[in-house]
Amino acid sequence: MVSLFHRGPDGAGEFAADYVHLGMRRLSIIDLEGGWQPLYNEDKTIVLVANGEIYNHIELRRTLSNKGHRFTTASDCEAIVHLYEEYGLDCVEHLRGMFAFAIWDVTHCKLLLARDRMGEKPLYIAEQKTNQGLRVLFSSELKSLMSSGQINFELDPVALNEFMHYGFVPEPRTPILGVRKLPAGTVFTIDLQLRHVTENSYWKLEDAPPLIGDPASIIRAELEQVGELVTRADVPLGVALSGGLDSSVVAALAAKYAKGTVHAFSVGYKGTPRQDERSEARACADHLKLQFHDLEIAIDDVLDGFRHRQLMCDDPIADIASAGYFAVAKLARESNVPVLMQGHGMDELAWGYPWLRDATRLSIEKNRGQDRGIAGAREFLPDGVAGADFRRYVVKMGTWLSGWNNILPERSGRPDQLVSYDLQQNYWSGVYGVRYLYTSKFREALQETTAADLFCFERPWQDIPVLVTKLACDIYLRENGIAQGDRLSMASSVELRLPLVDYRLAETIIGLRKSYQDHELGHKAWFRAAIRGLVPDEVLDRPKRGFTPPVSDWLRALRSRYGSLLEDGFLVQGGYFEPLAVKKMLSSSSRFSAWPGLFYKALVLESWVRDMAEVTRRANNLSTFD
Repeated sequence: MVSLFHRGPDGAGEFAADYVHLGMRRLSIIDLEGGWQPLYNEDKTIVLVANGEIYNHIELRRTLSNKGHRFTTASDCEAIVHLYEEYGLDCVEHLRGMFAFAIWDVTHCKLLLARDRMGEKPLYIAEQKTNQGLRVLFSSELKSLMSSGQINFELDPVALNEFMHYGFVPEPRTPILGVRKLPAGTVFTIDLQLRHVTENSYWKLEDAPPLIGDPASIIRAELEQVGELVTRADVPLGVALSGGLDSSVVAALAAKYAKGTVHAFSVGYKGTPRQDERSEARACADHLKLQFHDLEIAIDDVLDGFRHRQLMCDDPIADIASAGYFAVAKLARESNVPVLMQGHGMDELAWGYPWLRDATRLSIEKNRGQDRGIAGAREFLPDGVAGADFRRYVVKMGTWLSGWNNILPERSGRPDQLVSYDLQQNYWSGVYGVRYLYTSKFREALQETTAADLFCFERPWQDIPVLVTKLACDIYLRENGIAQGDRLSMASSVELRLPLVDYRLAETIIGLRKSYQDHELGHKAWFRAAIRGLVPDEVLDRPKRGFTPPVSDWLRALRSRYGSLLEDGFLVQGGYFEPLAVKKMLSSSSRFSAWPGLFYKALVLESWVRDMAEVTRRANNLSTFD
């Protein structure tokens, strides 16, 4: 529990019995004085520890009180206890919010673990067979599990390969063998009386029922309800504001529904380069009458905090924008604002990324048997040219070779491989890494698995726009945007809320998509129509902005400061990376090469492995990589 202090500096609680030990750290957001955990039912036969926020707790409390349940606190999480009393394992069906929780049912000797539908809150699990039976360790953080001294530090080659393609490790894997993530929307139970373990999915995005009606009106109605629910708090509330569309919508909802002053936080960069977004953010904050705070990130800030940020992410996440997200959360905490709202989610749900629309169109063509991939064309290109660069080449070729502007490298893949994240340059740098960076030992350990297995489905594919959206949410949104936001905000003792990933809002968009096709309507067409009047027209017309740093400058500085870590590091000594390839990677900076993208992922992984190994070493008091 000591390792979880940053997630909950306001207090701690424990429960111990013959078969179970529960502990938690609390970050006080609702019922500051009375909502201490563990929480119990009336006769203390149900015990709960929970992480997250139940946004509809007021409505649940009213319903459950009418059924005779007696509440002893004003905590939002106490609703979970009484829901379990009333509905058993189906309690999760009634929750609207972000959560990971554990319930111990004293009477039935049953442990229940559950995670929210969109995966906003993490839950790591290690299942171990002992002479006494099955032992299950679980925590909100991987660092916490590794600090237990009960888990060996052994890397999973399949997870490492996925990381080198995606820049993160998709669930349920972690980089550590023997530790996994409980999938989002899942309930895990251990019944000691029956000696039975079960794991069931209670929600899937693609199962949303079809909806009929005007998309703009329906989406706007859901947004308004989300705004009312997600702004509930007994502490000051803030918004991470870039001045772009999504964060401006979140700010407008906060300004409309939150009680008291709403704070806006933004970051800029030394020298005010073109990526600096503070002027747009300040204009939006002034329009909405928010209290504006900003800070400037210098390259030294990025370098000095690099290794700490990677460890705080728990899983390795190679998103260079992490420095901006961490700085915003830290600024919020220093301003005494422990709840921060952010605009993640709508890019994945509403065609905010052009590559998602491309993936949909190309998958539909492939499903019809119209795929015209020409992998051989890559042989004419310089070594290591990655996916997006390849596309730029063929677009130029398209001026004299008709039709080539729509063709991407090896887009066919396996017959059952949906076109998806493999359109990304980030992914193709990983493909190049398999060929030139990996040792033969590492390649052999991967056997028949590939990073593309995650988007392989039996054909013919149904509802391809829905399937592409599901993959974007389950993989990229959850493991990059959501995970990074949660970990880096909690590292600063700040609760991050993401109104635009509310599951009812997501179901609404998917339900409409099952009735109407919108992937050819352009950038966030339905969403933009829905928010007209909520934000100024100039925000609607502004190009997409986010916490986008001066990437080239930062990469050069990181290579200079930390590149030596890779030359004879853990990944080289462990037989994962070829030493000569690492040297080439460190010397290459051409934007037409895959090496720069591989460098940042390799550096993040090396830093993460070193520091997580040290966490384990301290717990086990064993020597490991120095």
